[in-house]
Amino acid sequence: MNVFHQAIAERVLILDGAMGTLLQERGLPPGGCPEEMNRVAPDAVVGIHAEYAEAGADILIANSFGGNREKLANYGLEGAVDELNRRAVELARKAGRAGIFVGGSVGPTGRFVEPVGDAGFDEMIDIFAEQVSSLAGAGADLISFETFLDIRELRAGVIACRDVCDLPIIAQMTFDDAGRTVLGTPPAAAAVTLDALGADVIGSNCGLGIDGIHDVLAEMRQVTPRPLIAQANAGLPILKDGQTIFPGTPEEMTAYHERLVALGVRVIGGCCGTTPKHIQVLRAALNGYPQSWTPPPRRAFLSSRSAIAEFGGDAPCALIGERINPTGKKGYTEELRSGKTAYIRREATAQVAAGADLLDVNCGAPGVDEAEALERAVYAASGASSAPLVIDTSDPIALEQALKAADGKVLINSVNGEAKSLARVLPLARRYGAALIGLTLDEGGIPETAEGRVAVARRIHEAVLAAGLPEQDLVIDCLTLTVSAEQKRALETLRTLRLVRDQLGLATALGVSNISFGLPSRPILSSVFFAMALEAGLKVAIINPKDERMMDAYRSAMVLLGYDQRAESYIADYADQVMPAQPLIGQDAPSADIRQRLSAAIIGGDNEGIVALVELALQDGMDAMAISNQGLLPGLEEVGRRFADNRVFLPQVMQSAATMQSAFGYLKKVMAGQTGPSLGRILMATVEGDIHDIGKNIVCTLLENYGFDVIDLGKNVPAARILEVALAEKVDAVGLSALMTTTLQQMDVTLGKLREAGVKVFTMVGGAVVSQEYADSIGADIYARDAIEGVAKLKQLLGVGNLE
Repeated sequence: MNVFHQAIAERVLILDGAMGTLLQERGLPPGGCPEEMNRVAPDAVVGIHAEYAEAGADILIANSFGGNREKLANYGLEGAVDELNRRAVELARKAGRAGIFVGGSVGPTGRFVEPVGDAGFDEMIDIFAEQVSSLAGAGADLISFETFLDIRELRAGVIACRDVCDLPIIAQMTFDDAGRTVLGTPPAAAAVTLDALGADVIGSNCGLGIDGIHDVLAEMRQVTPRPLIAQANAGLPILKDGQTIFPGTPEEMTAYHERLVALGVRVIGGCCGTTPKHIQVLRAALNGYPQSWTPPPRRAFLSSRSAIAEFGGDAPCALIGERINPTGKKGYTEELRSGKTAYIRREATAQVAAGADLLDVNCGAPGVDEAEALERAVYAASGASSAPLVIDTSDPIALEQALKAADGKVLINSVNGEAKSLARVLPLARRYGAALIGLTLDEGGIPETAEGRVAVARRIHEAVLAAGLPEQDLVIDCLTLTVSAEQKRALETLRTLRLVRDQLGLATALGVSNISFGLPSRPILSSVFFAMALEAGLKVAIINPKDERMMDAYRSAMVLLGYDQRAESYIADYADQVMPAQPLIGQDAPSADIRQRLSAAIIGGDNEGIVALVELALQDGMDAMAISNQGLLPGLEEVGRRFADNRVFLPQVMQSAATMQSAFGYLKKVMAGQTGPSLGRILMATVEGDIHDIGKNIVCTLLENYGFDVIDLGKNVPAARILEVALAEKVDAVGLSALMTTTLQQMDVTLGKLREAGVKVFTMVGGAVVSQEYADSIGADIYARDAIEGVAKLKQLLGVGNLE
């Protein structure tokens, strides 16, 4: 056991507090690079570390948070990655006493990973591998990933870390007060994904005070036995006497100690606004306090960006929708060959609406580049539905491409008992944090008897454990053979289900509908076999959830087997006749009014089909303005409502926005350069000293979609420049963004300059560290928590609706 692992098993460790604000007090200029202080002011960095060590910190986090080449490039320092990161570790080590752990800090790059952003997954792995290699080479005891907003970016970081070193990993995301990251990931989904990747400690930092962090960690504890970490802010920032301060007292931060320890939090530290005094009080509050903890039993979960699904153990049988498979589907096969994804998105939506918990994705067809097709399919299915995915391929190259494209922890379909299959698939499952379906066949084919299949399952089980994967993540497919050809083997399959459950203690799976292949009225036979398999302990069923007979059997069995308590789900499904779910994609509603179809295409993010619908609307006599106001914008308004209700999240919003842009782009061509009326001219900028512009860019995109003219000045923009452009362009409103607590004050400075110059414009502020209270204190007209809210409030303030 690593020394760090031993330490957190024995006691709760105290991690240090904020670095950036203390560096500013000691010479870091506004807008300066914190990591450059390792080179130009090493004594200041050592002094801060020494104060935290004296206060009682067990872990000192090196001054390397922005030490990746993407962040350093903002200061012309991209060539100094190795130097600055090595110096960061050395300075922390110099300040620490014997027994103190030094952690290398790794923060986000400031870019989103595709398809939401423009960064490639392999590119991200390379960026993080470079930084982590330097931190590990300098002698860091652990690597701490902090303040991540994009689960795919954090996945790349953890994978990179595992590739280049074997140091313990702390992995943290930042959540808002609604309990989600900017891209819609809840704590449970983050925890499932990070647990599967092998992060040693999981948790949350920044964004929330100690009460909010506690709630986040309580949700994480429901799905992972890993040790947790809490790094809360000292309350939420406020402006006082022209300075940004965090009002949380050291004593207030200890109020949740007892509950945190009970949750299994093994590392407690501070984030924005915390000081050595906070750390001293945190340490004192733990002295003499019982700190023993026993991890809960491991359970099996899968995750997407925004949801989780449990399988095996005491959970009811999980349903895998089987219809995203080209076998017998000529239309889908043609789409795969042409690079389209409409069928995938349509079936993902429809199968989940019908009851699927998971979605099987298969792209294996003649004439198809399976690796490229599977990557597209994963993006499409993830965008259309929140259900976790099952990657169905026998091609290891395609499998790895799909694993890179996934947002969370997926289920690989499949590995088998052949040595070459195990050798190819298990390392991929370990590297990318995936669960496995194990087929009970090997070089000798499918064993005739249940005992033979159990023997294969046992070998797969042993190989999975040897590869370092948890047994809970292995599902054994006992193999359904068609009863029309081998009638006796149906009962052998049911016997195998029971033996695998009773002898190996593993979850089981079946492709249920295979049983009736070649027979008439297949759903009758398949549904009866399904019920029998459920009684025999089936835990994962691959079925067509749109087949009502199969779903009838499933819902009934869940009542009879005791999973559906008080028959609540059964009653909800059958008390009234449920109308079939309507697809969101426009082409699948040919009888709908063209306006409704345009709206549905925007809601569903149908970028492939939107232009054809716009053409159809033009042929029906609608002009460009009517298409926008009566078809496109109502769809985007509905996306906004669903976003506000947490029914869709930022990736889906961005897909809808991209679809909107495609429609507008085509309309502009049709209008031959003519320009329609504008809702207003908006100037957008990230304030001076702040190099983060992701949120601001999203606001710009949505404003343009709604008909505003947007002037985007970019990031790190001086107040004087904002004033100059506001005057020259005669803008109606100025929007300012800030992500860093150290740059909040620049919002006040900028608004002050606008007022001093007599510029009569509305002002809007937003960003991760901005609050309504802060916006009020600096006299901003609008505070926007997110892009959708910003657009709605700006339209209301300017007194404009959709374009007329």
